[in-house]
Amino acid sequence: MQALAFAPMREEDLDWVSAREAELHAHPWSRGNFADSLASGYDAWVLTCDGVSAGYAIVMNVLDEAHLLDIGIVAALQGRGLAMRFLDWLAEGAKARGACDFYLEVRPSNAAALRLYARSGFVEIGRRRGYYPAADGREDAIVMRRTL
Repeated sequence: MQALAFAPMREEDLDWVSAREAELHAHPWSRGNFADSLASGYDAWVLTCDGVSAGYAIVMNVLDEAHLLDIGIVAALQGRGLAMRFLDWLAEGAKARGACDFYLEVRPSNAAALRLYARSGFVEIGRRRGYYPAADGREDAIVMRRTL
């Protein structure tokens, strides 16, 4: 079993986080997006696995809802269950802060993420048409919810 640690994201983490984001996504968040998330007081986390930086996540909490805005696991460490453990930890934290539901959006083309979210207890509740930029225009978002 890998030793996981979760630390609040800090300004000094932003170069690493934005570089990983650019490696993982065709349309990544910018460093400024992550900085804005920190400044807005969103829950922002860096995951380490056996002492090595392994992932990051941003969660916005509003009243009794939590919304996963972004999550990423270093490509070389994917497929080891880290994302599932990270999601479960984020959900536990959201519930502890009073959230009843945990929401996210995901691209229909992101089959691996869809499988992960379904295994983690998220269910599709709707779609946002043309939500994401895509190489050939726009792509819908599948809206998912996990009851906490």
